[in-house]
Amino acid sequence: MLGDPTRLRILMYCLNQPRAVGDIAGSLGLSQTLVSHHLRLLRGARLMRGVRQSRQIFYEVADSHVSDVLTDMARHIQEDHAED
Repeated sequence: MLGDPTRLRILMYCLNQPRAVGDIAGSLGLSQTLVSHHLRLLRGARLMRGVRQSRQIFYEVADSHVSDVLTDMARHIQEDHAED
């Protein structure tokens, strides 16, 4: 699931705050259809969840376990690059 670069970008973009599909698509340069497809897969894997606010759904990382894994992974990659 996390091997797909688009899904990983979506997860990282939503790591710190919930985002609407249009915001994700615009910021990452992807179509809304493609973002919706990936969000459906991420929700199915319980990595993300949607929270309805009025007429929009905002997507966020599902829980602190997922958030911790993503944060640790990013930190590890940064440490590897700092040693180069």
